[in-house]
Amino acid sequence: MKNSIHLVIAVVLWFSTLSVFAQTNTQFDIVLSGGRVIDPETKLDAIRNVGIRDGRIVEISSNSLTGKETIDVSGLVVSPGFIDLHVHGMTNVEQEYQAHDGVTSAFELEGGIPFLKEWYATRTGKAIINYGASVEWPMLRVKATGKYDKELAQLKSALAKGESGDGKTWGIIGKYGYENLNKEQTARLLEYISASLDEGGIGIGIPVGYLPGATREEVFEIYKLAGEKKVPIISHVREGGAIAVQQAISDAVVTNAPLHVVHINSVTLSEIDLAIEMINTAQKRGFDITTEIYPYTAASTSLESALFDEGWQDKFGISYDGLQWVATGERLTKETFIKYRKEGGVVIIHMMKPEWIKSGISSINTMIASDGMPYAKLAHPRTAGTFSRVFGKYVREEKILSLPAAIEKMTLLPAKRLEGVAPIMRFKGRIQVGTDADITVFDPNKIVDKATFEKGLAFSEGVQFVLVNGVFVLKEGKTVKDVFPGQPVYGKYKR
Repeated sequence: MKNSIHLVIAVVLWFSTLSVFAQTNTQFDIVLSGGRVIDPETKLDAIRNVGIRDGRIVEISSNSLTGKETIDVSGLVVSPGFIDLHVHGMTNVEQEYQAHDGVTSAFELEGGIPFLKEWYATRTGKAIINYGASVEWPMLRVKATGKYDKELAQLKSALAKGESGDGKTWGIIGKYGYENLNKEQTARLLEYISASLDEGGIGIGIPVGYLPGATREEVFEIYKLAGEKKVPIISHVREGGAIAVQQAISDAVVTNAPLHVVHINSVTLSEIDLAIEMINTAQKRGFDITTEIYPYTAASTSLESALFDEGWQDKFGISYDGLQWVATGERLTKETFIKYRKEGGVVIIHMMKPEWIKSGISSINTMIASDGMPYAKLAHPRTAGTFSRVFGKYVREEKILSLPAAIEKMTLLPAKRLEGVAPIMRFKGRIQVGTDADITVFDPNKIVDKATFEKGLAFSEGVQFVLVNGVFVLKEGKTVKDVFPGQPVYGKYKR
């Protein structure tokens, strides 16, 4: 009996030795050697070697690994690539800034993108990082009126050519944002939303705060559709602060629609703690409701939008000099406000207090998302520095977050937010065997944002390597030219 046991142990040890020998002699495409590997799901936080092959992580080991290319990342953090749920700049110009900020997947979910099929086609094989978008409700409600076919055709043509379309989009929405839909138009709208989900839409973008004409009935019908299809509503809520968040939660709970409230800081201001408490309480009760924050005390949006209708000073608690014109960097006066509002363009809105941001970032379930704007030299710095700022200011300097907690807010939480609607996200936001090799490697002692309100956009510092689907887009802090490994992320109804 004893000899049999010894034989079994010997066989097990022999096979174990063969297994280790096989692992350590397997050649990988890339090996990241000796870094501090942090996986927010398994809670791994240890020095490991990571083997990558065919765009996937295939080995995480304390043993030595052999690669065609081996990168010594000793002293650096090896993290899942950051996932940004809220980006308005979706071209490679913005994506290069995002890559330097550690982002490997960026999504336009608040407003969505019209003509999704055409837009996805323009990005195929041309994107630096992964990309996707939600159904754009505002433009579909314009389409449902039947009044702007010419303008919509021009926008579709622009998007098919790979143009941004932002100016045309806001011009069309502005014309109809104050009008109501009748029942027939609402029914058409719901059909258009379903069709756009079939084109790959990742949920439904509902920036209702920009469309005063949208009735409670119209919005409720969209929540009902989202509940039936189990796709998230991504909402910039109405005016009203915490009570507007409460209204959105109510619609979500009644219809069983997943809900993600964007930039909880700028839509609730001084009521941020109450709004987050509402969302956290809903989560504890089992409702699929989440939120996000960006780490700056200023917002940014189009000056011609409904947010600047009469009464905006009281709503935001600022006057004209609290607005910064992105085109020139100047602070506005009453005269320039009137002039630029007629012309149309982007402003930065200096309206939040540091303690509100600190409170939101420290909340356990709040995700980090940039609300990054389309490129302009003096665009809001969140366009380039959101994620690095969290590490530099709130982890390293102010110590209100641990390093692993910050990583979780940027990786696992946004991945899980999208898994129900975009199943591929189960393979992102994690450093595990079998997951996609979307990886960000950074120096925790040096990572910091460099973009400012005064001088404009600049690449963040401290992010040393970024891989997207196993391909380097950043090496030793520098852009790798002419590589486009970004892949589309589609919603589950894509046909």
